[in-house]
Amino acid sequence: MPEVRLVGPNGEQVGIVPIAKALEIARESDLDLVEVAPTARPPVARLMDYGKFKYESAMKAREARKNQAHTVIKEIKLRPKIDPHDYETKKGHVVRFLKAGDKVKVTIMFRGREQSRPELGRRLLQRLADDVEELGFVESRPKQDGRNMIMVIGPHKKKTARGQEESGTA
Repeated sequence: MPEVRLVGPNGEQVGIVPIAKALEIARESDLDLVEVAPTARPPVARLMDYGKFKYESAMKAREARKNQAHTVIKEIKLRPKIDPHDYETKKGHVVRFLKAGDKVKVTIMFRGREQSRPELGRRLLQRLADDVEELGFVESRPKQDGRNMIMVIGPHKKKTARGQEESGTA
């Protein structure tokens, strides 16, 4: 006759009992008989309220998701021949994003003959990285991608789950 190692509702060991007896005990105590370790010899079954168990595990998973920090990547687009005032404005946006704890993807768009002068874009990206180095670091070096050059700057401080800065070097 097939047997199972029965564990009670509070985690106490009941012992090795036939399956029919385990089902009878479960019916009497108005609980479900759940197989927890089918590969064990004999298999392990537990008396529990399965609906309550599923609800509690769903709540734990939801709580874990709520505490995750979401990585947001903001994008700023520039041109190689950018006006000094426009550059300051765009730099201000990058500073604001980094202070908020977001990553910034800086894209330089080349048009026409500008494509033959990638060093202009590299110099502009290096200048921007130097200007914001106290707030962020270059996560990926400038890369040419067709008619665009892309660089990613990440914040020094990570964003917490609630969107506030962690108390570190502030």
